[in-house]
Amino acid sequence: MWLLQEAKVAISRPGISFEEINIEEVAGTAEIVEKVNGGNQTVPTLVFSDGSAMTNPSAKQVQEKLASL
Repeated sequence: MWLLQEAKVAISRPGISFEEINIEEVAGTAEIVEKVNGGNQTVPTLVFSDGSAMTNPSAKQVQEKLASL
């Protein structure tokens, strides 16, 4: 769970909105995660407003991505 917490910290900033989704509870979301992860249900998987995705990103990677959007 360390990576999940690190990702949450990276995106928990003023002006940044996000939605945490449980892929076992929300229909269709497991398929999205599988699509961007070669068939695997790897979490955390972050999907950004530009359609790109990151799996198990570091806080720095998330911050750099958000800065580029």
